[in-house]
Amino acid sequence: MDCCWAPFLYLCLLASQSRMAEASQETLDWMKRMEAAAKRRSNTSFAELVHGLELRLLNASFGGHNLTLQTHIIQALAFKLNCNFTGLSLSSAAVEKVPQAQPQHAMQFPAELTQNACRTRSGDLRLICIYFSSTRFFQKDINSSLLSNYVLGAQLNHGYVSNLSEPVNISFWHNQSLEGYTVTCVFWKERASKHQWGAWSPEGCRTERPTPSQVLCRCNHLTYFAVLMQISQAPIPAELLAPLTYISLVGCSISIVASLLTVLLHVQARKQSDSVTRIHMNLHASVLLLNIAFLLSPVLATPPVPGAACVALAATLHYALLSCLTWMAIEGFNLYLLLGRVYNIYIRRYVLKLCAVGWGVPAFLVLLLLAIKSSVYGPCRIQLSDSQGNSTGFKTMSMCWVQSPWVHRVLVMGYGGLTSLFNLVVLAWALRVLNKLRAQEKAAGTRACRDAVTVLGLTVLLGTTWALAFFSFSVFLLPQLFLFTIFNSLYGFFLFLWFCSQRCRSEAEAEAEMEVFTSSQMVQ
Repeated sequence: MDCCWAPFLYLCLLASQSRMAEASQETLDWMKRMEAAAKRRSNTSFAELVHGLELRLLNASFGGHNLTLQTHIIQALAFKLNCNFTGLSLSSAAVEKVPQAQPQHAMQFPAELTQNACRTRSGDLRLICIYFSSTRFFQKDINSSLLSNYVLGAQLNHGYVSNLSEPVNISFWHNQSLEGYTVTCVFWKERASKHQWGAWSPEGCRTERPTPSQVLCRCNHLTYFAVLMQISQAPIPAELLAPLTYISLVGCSISIVASLLTVLLHVQARKQSDSVTRIHMNLHASVLLLNIAFLLSPVLATPPVPGAACVALAATLHYALLSCLTWMAIEGFNLYLLLGRVYNIYIRRYVLKLCAVGWGVPAFLVLLLLAIKSSVYGPCRIQLSDSQGNSTGFKTMSMCWVQSPWVHRVLVMGYGGLTSLFNLVVLAWALRVLNKLRAQEKAAGTRACRDAVTVLGLTVLLGTTWALAFFSFSVFLLPQLFLFTIFNSLYGFFLFLWFCSQRCRSEAEAEAEMEVFTSSQMVQ
């Protein structure tokens, strides 16, 4: 009897395995159909394709506890669960055919997931997970993009799981820092759009950022999840990178030569007793250091260079910028003293005290940051957008610079803003004083006008152009990029022209005084 039943049981087993293979192949064929529809952008309803895949996974027969199917852009998993479910954690590093050092995404389901379903039915439950690496099946917000183009979905049986007290945790990782982006966890809400089969909504999800490259979504329901990513700061168009780089390279090189030449001319002239000129030379020295560090910054940000070298250069670049801004403020302060005390300044060790401020304060700030947390400096990636303004591809350029947004806001933008504001106030006050002098001394009108032009030129060079950094938004972005790059890369050259004009004027005045003295001697 047993021998008679054995062939029949074997045939039944083969038939069962055949049906499971056919079900798996049917599901895989449907996934390939979806992939083909996405590639050719057909008019096929994406809602129908997604729901068709869900239905096939929920009804598929398979041996064991799970089923995994995968195409180029879709990965589908099905799990058999029971009412003794204690939780489940999935990671792309574990389910990918080629394991990766760092997972790209992960999902963690709480034990509470099956409680409501077990109250109404008994037996096995079916949990399906679908991972899309393309947003073609979902309408994308025109002003934002989805992180890594990943959409992760999950469904339990044929019902809708919601209002979980323990959230479903969905993690997304990226191989670059997401600082500078506003990220929001969203889910696909069906029938929320008139023109598409749904829309992205943040309801029921909480967004967390455990690390700069990770986004953790805690949601109280099951559906399709993604991370909506909006750029906090306007990206630089990728097609403008080449011209801006060329302008910076040429401008900074000219400024380096001009600043170096100015310092050499000053050393040759040996005007050590002129405090105004020595202040100018300190400003030139800070500009020279700033331009050299800036040109070296992208070179040392490449991977073969040790990280410590990039950190050191980033700290040097930040120090040079702070020194340059401080000496700008010192120039404004000195100008105030010149006019306020009517060109009669005597402060004991005046230049030495100014050097302690101009070089010492920036050094103290940078060393303090390095002592507290050296990771504030290092390779910094500047986001670039393509010609359509879509930054999903994460095109970037790297340079050794400040990595901390807080430090950048306070000790770069804030420091520069205060310097520009101070110099603008000094300019307005100086023009007012010189205007009064011109009104009172009509004979000296020519000199007053000349002084007004001098003050205007000096103050513009010592801070006004740096205020362009605060206009990097909306329609001002592109003009600001070029104006800021041109003016501030040539900043050292403009200072050189100022130095030459002042030197020529001083020599002309000295010659005029010599001629007057010679004439008076001849008359006597």
